[in-house]
Amino acid sequence: MSPFQMVSQLKIIVKFVGWVFPLVDEELGRWRLKAAASPDEVLAAQALASIRDKRFHAQGGSVYALYPGVEMKGFVALVVALQTISDYLDNLCDRVGLEDEKAFRRLHLAMTEALSPGVDPSDYYTYYPHHEDGGYLQELVRECQSQVAKLPGYFLVQEDVLFLAGLYSDLQTYKHLPLAIREEKMIEWLEPYMVGNPDFSKWEFAAATGSTLGMFMLCAAAANPRLTREEAARIKEAYFPWVSGLHILLDYFIDQQEDEGTGDLNFITYYPNRQQCGERLGWFLEQSLIKVKKLSQPLFHLTVIEGLLAMYLSDPKTGQEPVRTVSAQLLRTAGRRTGLFHGLCKFLRKKKVI
Repeated sequence: MSPFQMVSQLKIIVKFVGWVFPLVDEELGRWRLKAAASPDEVLAAQALASIRDKRFHAQGGSVYALYPGVEMKGFVALVVALQTISDYLDNLCDRVGLEDEKAFRRLHLAMTEALSPGVDPSDYYTYYPHHEDGGYLQELVRECQSQVAKLPGYFLVQEDVLFLAGLYSDLQTYKHLPLAIREEKMIEWLEPYMVGNPDFSKWEFAAATGSTLGMFMLCAAAANPRLTREEAARIKEAYFPWVSGLHILLDYFIDQQEDEGTGDLNFITYYPNRQQCGERLGWFLEQSLIKVKKLSQPLFHLTVIEGLLAMYLSDPKTGQEPVRTVSAQLLRTAGRRTGLFHGLCKFLRKKKVI
């Protein structure tokens, strides 16, 4: 990579931390006030916990506010609202002792309706034991709808965005079911998608469905009034399952010990050993890099991928085996720039910026 390209990457990172992070905090602060006003104490607690504990999800997704042609403030509002829906629903499915497929599926209508401008928000709590959130979830949905409606090329990507949101909702519905039926239900759901897809396992495909990055990137591309269907298709192909799969496999990778202790589903456990885990993560990295080189603005996407590795592999949880060895291997594979970004992320963690 030329010095000019390296400087361009550094500019993206400086803008990300200096410009985008404050906008994310502003938006999260707005939703925090709304969450705190929820009449139901359980819903309020889960909404506030999702904002407090998963802030870095909104920060990471908001990198797409820097994609060329995107209106930064409005796009940050979209990313924060959609990611807040995602994180809030995850808490509602995971932390109140409920294991009801019908309730989980109804809750996750919020994800697809948020990306469907003009659709009236549903009563998402119909089958849930708590109901009165003071309009919190519906307001998040309306915020997303208002932002995607401003994107001139959204009509070109909406079908793909809703496809990804639907897969995401399916995953969240099935992964929170009782352990005795969870795996059987997931296999039944995943089998049709495996036809003609020999390059990855059903569990790797499932991991890829858990990422919101493809939705964000397609929306960012839709800010361009000259977006073509061909470019939209290339973006989807690059991000799903490759960039999305890398994203979520890294997330599960660093959470192995934590999930083992709680009994939570972790797709990394389906690899038979540490060697195959490292090889498959390296494969997803390699394929992601190959695919994004074919897109417009390849340097932007490269920065996103290197930033993903740097952010996840700088987590303190990577200091323990078996995670540490595979982390070092991935950083070597990714190259020197990722190593530099990794050092920067460790510094930002120390300063509690991320």
